[in-house]
Amino acid sequence: MLSPTPPIIGSTSAGDPYLPASGNGGYQVEHYDLVLDYRVSSNRLTATATITARALTRLDRFSLDLAGLSVDKVTVAGRMPTKTTHTARKLVLTPAVPLQPGERFDVVVAYRGAPHPVRSHWGELGWEELTDGVLVAGQPSGAPSWFPCNDHPSDKATFRIQLSCEAPYTVVSNGPLVAKSSRSGRTTWTFDVREPMAAYLASVQIGRYRRQDVTATPVAYSLFYPPALARPVSVDFARLGDMISVFGEAFGPYPFPAFSVIVTADELEIPLEAHGLAVFGRNHVDGLHGSDRLIAHELAHQWFGNSLTLTRWADIWLHEGFACYAEWIWAEASGGPTAHESAVLHRAELDLLPKNIVIGDPGPQDMFDDRVYKRGALALHAVRQAIGDEAFFTALRAYTRSHRHGSVTTDDLLGCFDVASGTRVADKIIARWVSGKSLPPLAA
Repeated sequence: MLSPTPPIIGSTSAGDPYLPASGNGGYQVEHYDLVLDYRVSSNRLTATATITARALTRLDRFSLDLAGLSVDKVTVAGRMPTKTTHTARKLVLTPAVPLQPGERFDVVVAYRGAPHPVRSHWGELGWEELTDGVLVAGQPSGAPSWFPCNDHPSDKATFRIQLSCEAPYTVVSNGPLVAKSSRSGRTTWTFDVREPMAAYLASVQIGRYRRQDVTATPVAYSLFYPPALARPVSVDFARLGDMISVFGEAFGPYPFPAFSVIVTADELEIPLEAHGLAVFGRNHVDGLHGSDRLIAHELAHQWFGNSLTLTRWADIWLHEGFACYAEWIWAEASGGPTAHESAVLHRAELDLLPKNIVIGDPGPQDMFDDRVYKRGALALHAVRQAIGDEAFFTALRAYTRSHRHGSVTTDDLLGCFDVASGTRVADKIIARWVSGKSLPPLAA
């Protein structure tokens, strides 16, 4: 008698040691369709997520990430699962019929609850109530606080996000606003993200915001802010168009249809970026351009982090090193210190700190250590010094073009440097700065 075929169970982890409880195996998501009905006054969410995915192997069982919300109903490929288990962070599903390799299927999840941030090494992440509104900050593992997903940056998908809430509030999300309608004191906002996006970059911002559209720049952008902050916002973001132009020349064309800036009525510890947008607290605007460095940093993430997204969290320097180096490029372009002067200054500051971190694999506790940012920027500057401006910026533009809206590794960047320079000198430089602990010298 033949033994039965053993079940094929998709992993409940993406296999990333930095976030071993995040992500799932056995399938790849192609599209998320999120329909959200939210009550700002009571922080109550009723939602339906339709997830279109493709099986990578036969799946008798698979999982999604979802935390802190109650599931009412699930279907897989149009049928009720034979078993549904919802733990603290995982929704585990046994489809009525095993999914076959290459099969496309829909998972429809109806869920509800009071969304709240999830706890992590890096503080509370995800859906967060403001004094009067909502902020979503998903990096690196907060997406499951508001929708079921495959929460790993290597699995990028397109999105449609529809959210209804009380009419006095403005909703901002990823992608262009494609529909808006009001009825019975509530307004429904629909956004369409056509570029593949990592789940952690999906975001919803809700507040009593005024909107200002600016179109006379290389890329249209919009500012959303409390009316009381109109004057400092108009001053502090007046150079945003120039920043987009400078970075477009250095890194290649801006990767998305538009850019949105949200300034909350609350103070925030740090600004944050998401796909096609950036969020600042009221404490980040002063009407004196006091946050130009922060604005440049979050804008640069649209290229490095949002369009080009790391394949594994150990390569976080590919996001933060570039965003930090963009600060130095903007400082020089706007009449401040040259990039080299900034590099010399920050290397001296790093030399006073412990040299016990490898920024190419800093470990989950130190992913967002400032040494990852500054040393990553210094690595890029050292390559620029070695191969010259023409080869350096040719390589960056090739890097953003060839991996546009995709996933990247350090080797992908090195390949672009090698081709542009005709040498492998960048490999040795990156090895010293990114893979070693000692602090290399900078050329004069």
